[in-house]
Amino acid sequence: MQYKNYKPNYTKMKNKGLSLLLFFMATLVLTAQNKNTEFVVHPFLQDATPNSIIIKWETSNGEESTVEWGTSPKLGKKSKGTAYDINFGDSRIHEVKVEGLKRFTTYYYRVRTGKLVSDTFQFKTPPFASDNESFNMLAMSDMQIDGEHPDKFSEIVNEGIIPFLKQEYGESVPENLALVMIPGDLVSDGTNYTHWNDHFFRPSKNLFAEVPVYPVLGNHEKNTAFYFKYFSLPENGTPAYAEHWWYKDHGNVRIIGLNSNDGYRDVKEQYVWLKEVLEDAEKNVDIDFVFAQLHHPHKSELWIPGEEESTGKVVKMLEAFTDKTGKPSLHFFGHTHGYSRGQSKDHKHLWVNVASAGGAIDNWGEFEGRDYDEFTVTQDEYGFVMVEVDANPDQPKFTLKRISRGNENVFRNNEKTDEITIYAKPRKPNTPQPISLKEETPITGTVLKAGPFSSNFEGAYHDASHWQIATDKEFTKLVLDSWKQSENWYYLENRQEGDDLTDEPTKRLSGNTTYFWRVRYRDQNLNWSDWSAVETFKTVTK
Repeated sequence: MQYKNYKPNYTKMKNKGLSLLLFFMATLVLTAQNKNTEFVVHPFLQDATPNSIIIKWETSNGEESTVEWGTSPKLGKKSKGTAYDINFGDSRIHEVKVEGLKRFTTYYYRVRTGKLVSDTFQFKTPPFASDNESFNMLAMSDMQIDGEHPDKFSEIVNEGIIPFLKQEYGESVPENLALVMIPGDLVSDGTNYTHWNDHFFRPSKNLFAEVPVYPVLGNHEKNTAFYFKYFSLPENGTPAYAEHWWYKDHGNVRIIGLNSNDGYRDVKEQYVWLKEVLEDAEKNVDIDFVFAQLHHPHKSELWIPGEEESTGKVVKMLEAFTDKTGKPSLHFFGHTHGYSRGQSKDHKHLWVNVASAGGAIDNWGEFEGRDYDEFTVTQDEYGFVMVEVDANPDQPKFTLKRISRGNENVFRNNEKTDEITIYAKPRKPNTPQPISLKEETPITGTVLKAGPFSSNFEGAYHDASHWQIATDKEFTKLVLDSWKQSENWYYLENRQEGDDLTDEPTKRLSGNTTYFWRVRYRDQNLNWSDWSAVETFKTVTK
């Protein structure tokens, strides 16, 4: 009964509740302010042009996206960008486009998110093609983690690439290297958020903080949104397929990125776009070379099940481009975990598998393989590929080098195991001289012979021969079409050892038939001579 006339003070209760709410909100703000901001992904470079570059990083929290930069370590300028979500949590990706840069110039930079500030790094802007400046690029792929050797990619970057650049060229990383191409399989599972930093960005942070990286999708990326959030690639592909395919001009080289994965490899729009990009490169007098990259091989000596027919369509388009324009081309690929270098028979076009940069090696004999005519060398090894581009307008060329890290059986500390130089301008060897056969030849066959190789270009040597026999002088009815190269490294042996390429045995022939034959020679730079004069012989039955 004593509470009957009690009236609660709602005003006092409301003020107390408001005070508690304000206290709670202040606590949240204070907690957020005191929450440490850390780098999840350290700064890395994207989409460099002579006048701009994109710098990205990821932090555990925080919205500020600032790049401080300048032409000296004092910096002095600032550029701001945006931050966006990556994995539905506090973590944020930061993207800043630094503009107003001068071409072929070294800059210093650091990034800032709140109180978190990175170390100071360098980068160098690309030249215009008209500057005729030479540069180096690097290609590697399939760094997806191998559980038995989880630190292999870190070893390749930090004990392989970076020391190699310093030893070979003697300057800072951005002075030595213009860009890195990666034809796919950056991580084991693209849908696993932790893989991106743990397996890709952290091992490579010392490289990609100073050199822009240009990847394409492999099958292990699984077309994940993480890939498209982390990378800001040129947005000049088909609009509906942004960043699935793109191109980038660096100096006198056009780099083309393609998507060879299921669901995209047969999309008509990709080939329509590629045709247009190649037609544009044909008209562009500043472009001397075209380099394409895609994940899947057309042919694979170490792993036949990894082959993809659609890549052959790309190869044919690049071959046709080179034939029409005279501009050499190549395609980089991966998927098979080992190195291969080959070349098209009738075209100045290279085939280069740049793996493995970390993924478990496809060892000889482990899978079904095949000795293809195109390939000069195949090795089951770790490593990377350097391309040195000489932009001298009088004689543009590039030199491709395989730098090996060996395998589980034989360790190699940055050994050069393969090299080829390709010139933009033709350097035809002299036409070979066929050696006449006896008028009458048995049906069991004979040996075609020609004179020694010669060239008016210093240093050129005999690297391939192409022999043909036909029943008509137009060579439309071939009975022998043999192409052999000076080297054929397959299953750890050179199957062409001892062949001087100046003779070729025929197969069994038909009796009482007149045959026409000819030969042409190729040098080590993929220049074919003209066909020799046509010789004839007649078979007899004895």
